[in-house]
Amino acid sequence: MSTTTQGHQYINGEYRVGRGPAAERVNPATGQVAQTLDFASVADVEDAVAAASAAFKTWSRLTPGARADHLLAFAAELGTRAADLAAMETEQTGKSTRMSREFDVPGTIDNVNFFAGAARHLQGQAAGDYAGNSTSMIRREAIGVIGSIAPWNYPLQMAAWKILPAIAAGNTIVLKPSELTPGTTLLFAEAATAAGIPAGVINVVVGTGREIGEALVRHPQVVMSSFTGSTQVGRRIMEMAAETGKRVHLELGGKAPLVVFGDADVEAAAHGAVAGSTINGGQDCTAATRAYVHSSLFDQFTTRVAELMDAMVVGDPTDENTDMGSLISYQHRDKVASMVERAKDAGATALSGGFAPDLPGAFYRPTLITGATQDSEIVQDEIFGPVLVALPFETDDEAIELANDTPYGLAASAWTNNVNLALRAAAEIQAGCVWVNEHIPIVSEMPHGGYKASGFGKDMSSYSFEEYTNVKHVLISHDTDTHKEWQDTVFKQR
Repeated sequence: MSTTTQGHQYINGEYRVGRGPAAERVNPATGQVAQTLDFASVADVEDAVAAASAAFKTWSRLTPGARADHLLAFAAELGTRAADLAAMETEQTGKSTRMSREFDVPGTIDNVNFFAGAARHLQGQAAGDYAGNSTSMIRREAIGVIGSIAPWNYPLQMAAWKILPAIAAGNTIVLKPSELTPGTTLLFAEAATAAGIPAGVINVVVGTGREIGEALVRHPQVVMSSFTGSTQVGRRIMEMAAETGKRVHLELGGKAPLVVFGDADVEAAAHGAVAGSTINGGQDCTAATRAYVHSSLFDQFTTRVAELMDAMVVGDPTDENTDMGSLISYQHRDKVASMVERAKDAGATALSGGFAPDLPGAFYRPTLITGATQDSEIVQDEIFGPVLVALPFETDDEAIELANDTPYGLAASAWTNNVNLALRAAAEIQAGCVWVNEHIPIVSEMPHGGYKASGFGKDMSSYSFEEYTNVKHVLISHDTDTHKEWQDTVFKQR
């Protein structure tokens, strides 16, 4: 990451010292101050948007093939920096080194490579003659400067998800990462410049959401706001974006159900539930948080999940034997712990975990809760920690009804060997992604986005271009005499 003398804003292809206040960044796995950051000011946002606006004039006019070549070079450059990116991702988030090295960094590079190819397939549509002696066609065009706000849970991958479809389509971008985790986002932008992507195409401003995020959303030259984070903040961004009539893309909270039907492979479901609920410390909008298990399998499932959770190694994220590192901060760890304690006070039981281990840093044990009710806080509200609540059901109808019974709809999984039941669950569960006999895998070629309070719009895949392009109808007349009759009709009364 850049040093303090270089600054912690990346504007127009270079580091700058922010003109806002200084702030300390803490390593959540140690509780120690890792770095002093210079935050951006509103004036820095103005400079970043100006740089992006200037770069748009040339970047948007490049051929798709030329943009693809830039992105391929970018992917290669990231590959040379993989070790540094993984180390920074672990240091700033507290997640295990194994996850940063084997999931976050490779996934990011794969995203770059995907959008390099997708840029060359960003097409309009050649159509036919709809108005008589004419040809109608569709152009798909870049929209301008995108203002994006990314979260702290996957700072590197979220930067990629925001930046890549935008610039592959010919837009330029100003991205505000979380002030808790700006390091890999800055390295990402630096690598883009090193790979030859022109200055101003990717800009990064580091600061608080209340000041810098709002300035970015409200900026009149920003034509679209893309946000990943909480549902509450997403609603606020919609209100602010409405002031200037800009389009909005929101990927918000989740409360993913994991439905284990009566014929499921319990061992596979238990392993999937543990992996799906503890990935990234459970700090994942698609994490499995509610396990609905057929009553005939409930005891077997919960016993096995508890065994697997008890066996997980929680601790130093740089240790290769660690399964789960820390949560993002003490404050967030305490929020997770307080939700679990309130559930216990209401009569629920922690079959595994339910406490913070005696370690320095923001650690919390993987937790399995039983005995909660469907209307309880821990079942209905996003916890964003390594906590899975298991509830029994009797009928397939009941399972699907319970799975849909929260405000969220980002992801879900169904566990069954019955093809018809799998297809029914996939159709009737209200979520942007439904896995069958799996939970969590995400691939660059497939869209990611939610229903209901989980937002709208898609990240990744060619579907994401719908967010970042304008669709224009062009009509070319073959014979102006043919259209004279229509023109005469318009002007006949004049």
